[in-house]
Amino acid sequence: MNNPHILEWEHTLRKIFDIIDDHLEDKYGYLYPLHPARPGRGHTSNKSSDGLFNIGAAFSAGFGSRFGRGWVVDVSMVTLSKIPENVKLQIDKEVIAELKRLLIEYYPERDISVEKDGNVFKIFGELGLEFTDIN
Repeated sequence: MNNPHILEWEHTLRKIFDIIDDHLEDKYGYLYPLHPARPGRGHTSNKSSDGLFNIGAAFSAGFGSRFGRGWVVDVSMVTLSKIPENVKLQIDKEVIAELKRLLIEYYPERDISVEKDGNVFKIFGELGLEFTDIN
């Protein structure tokens, strides 16, 4: 996409996810072994490509969503180990809390929300994106 608003949004979102990734790696990164094909934390130039966690988001048009269009957040732990459900829920809570805090910090003038939407989390609201300009 060549839309400058979307490029700026995605760049900032990547910075936010990197901050959250560091938090999760510090707290949980040593608890589970990495997938054998996954490089250790800090071994690549992209935090989503190494360490235990991969945090990202993909645009959703919002069909069937009560919140409409927005970005669906994905938090993956790259391990072959079974992660207890209570640990997954705790990590989700921490990710959402940090995501909300950082979105307010980076975009204090916008009304941006993060909520559970079915079985995923979604970022939606006043994102400042001009969807009608997408080529």
